[in-house]
Amino acid sequence: MPYQKLFYDPDQAGLSLPVKTVPIDSYKLSSFADKDIEVDVLRLDAIHPVISGNKWFKLKNYLLDAIQKGHDTVITFGGAYSNHIIATACAAKEYGFNAIGVIRGEKSPQLSHTLELAREYDMKLRYISRDQYKKMRDSVDEYEDLLEKFPGAYIIPEGGQGKQGIKGSQDILRLAQKNYSHIICAIGTGTMYIGLANAMDKAQYIIGIPVLKGMADLLSQFEPYLDNPGKINQCSIQYDYHFGGYAKRKPELIDFMNRMYAETGIPTDFVYTGKLFYAATDLIDKNYFRPGSKLLVIHSGGLQGNHSLSPGTLNF
Repeated sequence: MPYQKLFYDPDQAGLSLPVKTVPIDSYKLSSFADKDIEVDVLRLDAIHPVISGNKWFKLKNYLLDAIQKGHDTVITFGGAYSNHIIATACAAKEYGFNAIGVIRGEKSPQLSHTLELAREYDMKLRYISRDQYKKMRDSVDEYEDLLEKFPGAYIIPEGGQGKQGIKGSQDILRLAQKNYSHIICAIGTGTMYIGLANAMDKAQYIIGIPVLKGMADLLSQFEPYLDNPGKINQCSIQYDYHFGGYAKRKPELIDFMNRMYAETGIPTDFVYTGKLFYAATDLIDKNYFRPGSKLLVIHSGGLQGNHSLSPGTLNF
């Protein structure tokens, strides 16, 4: 599947992608044979080999803001296997920014595939303790200290979360024109979930699948960011598919990912989309959806995370 280069569209005064390059695949497993349900997959993983999936949509308005304000350096935050770190490194290189990645934890003797690739895109990596990282990520004062060390830099929050990330995520549904009854996505920071909720129409419902253990009461946290408070009644979250926590996995998840790829040809990652599709499939198998429902599952990319698995773990 060919990837199209990201480009700047002066007519829209924004960073954009050619819409036609994002495929929508039918998702059919053998267990669905007796289900009167239609399931499609929006393949955001196919928009670019590195700036993959929802990461682009969460980044693009931050990058545009940095361009318009004349910044030459971007700073962001993430762990050693962060999809956001590698996407930011690549996008910064694409648009001529210097890039600094503030990495959670001490430097390992052997860099992860993610950080090695980030360095290849000329991102400068700055390692800090987990306690320092939490303070820096959550405190405006810590941001100010960082900007004193790197004057003229533009800070992009961890994972692209925040108002600009939500705004960019709203554009995702512009890529799917069919009248879907349900939209299903994974939840990390919740940025994409909120953007999709804002973009859906009054006849649609959105289901979120958290990939971190211990998440609770997310809807009350997300509600202030909805452009229409009444949409909270169209939102739901299924908390039981995290498989032990962030980047945790169990044999049944890996087995499912391999079976799914064998039947559909759609690759997933074990951090986000494997759990997402496992959840969607389980809900379908349990007759969660009414007959005649039309589901859109958002494949949010992040496949590079699979490089941390031992060779041969996955069949793709």
